[in-house]
Amino acid sequence: MKFRMKVLGVAWGSALAILHGADADAQSYPTKPVRLIVPFVPGGGADASARLFAAKLSESLGQQVIIDNRGGAGGNIGAELASKAAPDGYTILWGSANLAMNATLYGKLPFDPVKDFIAVSLLAKSPNVIVVHPSLAVKSVAELIALAKSAPGKINYASGGNGSTAHLASELFKTMAHVNLVHVPYKGSGPAVIAVLSGEAPLTMVPALAVMPHVQSGRLRALAITSTQRSPTFPDLPTVAESGLPGYEAAQWYGAMLPLGTPDRIATRLNSDLVKIVQLPDINARLVAEASIPIGSTRQQFAAYLQEEMTKWAQVVKFSGARVD
Repeated sequence: MKFRMKVLGVAWGSALAILHGADADAQSYPTKPVRLIVPFVPGGGADASARLFAAKLSESLGQQVIIDNRGGAGGNIGAELASKAAPDGYTILWGSANLAMNATLYGKLPFDPVKDFIAVSLLAKSPNVIVVHPSLAVKSVAELIALAKSAPGKINYASGGNGSTAHLASELFKTMAHVNLVHVPYKGSGPAVIAVLSGEAPLTMVPALAVMPHVQSGRLRALAITSTQRSPTFPDLPTVAESGLPGYEAAQWYGAMLPLGTPDRIATRLNSDLVKIVQLPDINARLVAEASIPIGSTRQQFAAYLQEEMTKWAQVVKFSGARVD
């Protein structure tokens, strides 16, 4: 009996030592460079936004924040790597809307976007713009819906490929507007824009920054932006929600996430640092210049938003039958 009590005492003491050690590590965090996994290749919107925040976060933490690009499978490869990393605050995932979409789009993932991560902060949203070729006789979302209803299955829309954010955003539009538009996938958003510029396809949804020069030159006509609020970059462009589809939102978003089990103190510290970074005048201005909407949420707000996004896109994927290329 005494031997058993002694063993239990040693085990309990070891557990306390581990807990105290973890708490001490959290209090001294960080003591070495931090890895920021971007689950996409260099050069895209996710990579650019991550690098913008990484530079400032390095200053805030007093340690280098190293970008680790792990592209592939629509962001799933990098996300899986982050989910299996040590939960010590030295690995951060640059999460995006793809996480919420892929949960249903890919059927079964080797990780759970909600259960395997701690949501730290939703930092920015990058909405799309609905653009049409000038030959399409519509100047508003309401007119587009009316035309589509008068000619079901006769109007095509271009996207960057099956399962792309533009594809699902367009399918959400179809569902909410009760219209039948025909999907024509291209190999990337660039070719989709070219198709609309040439008149090969009458409309598409693409990132605002990429398409607005063509709108300003008159080669394309912008109908609305897909965020819930007007873009500070293009304040005169109405949202889809205020143009006839209340509640519509289909924006790419970016936020910081940590592997489940990361000490609460570290998650709270990173939330505080990142929210302060969003509020810096130069960062705020840079995001707006890139047609993004600065956010900077609480941990609870981001967790709730992620769950809402997963529910929304699951319904869209199931209704449309969307699959990846």
